[in-house]
Amino acid sequence: MSNQSIESSGLYIGLIGPGEASTEELDRAETAGRLLAERGAISVCGGLGGVMEAAARGASSATGLVIGILPGRDRAEANPHVTVAIPTGLGEMRNPLVVGAADALIAIGGAYRTLSEVALARRTNVPVVGLGTWDLPDVLEGPGPAEAVELALALARTSGAED
Repeated sequence: MSNQSIESSGLYIGLIGPGEASTEELDRAETAGRLLAERGAISVCGGLGGVMEAAARGASSATGLVIGILPGRDRAEANPHVTVAIPTGLGEMRNPLVVGAADALIAIGGAYRTLSEVALARRTNVPVVGLGTWDLPDVLEGPGPAEAVELALALARTSGAED
């Protein structure tokens, strides 16, 4: 990691989705990650492949900070675009840590693990914006990555994240 300064909006946005994702999901995740970094948000993800890696790649391409909360104990398991790798040794039980670290989530795709994170976020009043994810009450669908990013940032601000 370089010593460059990363200017932050103070908002942490979680990017969640399947480890094995479609090309469309990967493209959406990479774009969302880049746009979040350009807006000064810190990206939080599970740190592995698929949507997580695409979002991290997008954020790092715009010199954004990416926190990867890993299921295993080895930092080396993180994808190469993660700035800060946090090993937990918790397996899938690390999902509440991803949700708890975020001021809002962007859920991309419809895997069951993603569903568990969406449900936990809604249960704990973390706003969720969807991009082709589960059609659930209180999950606002963004028509595309740019709209999803703007909506997630606005929801994070109104939920008191910057207080």
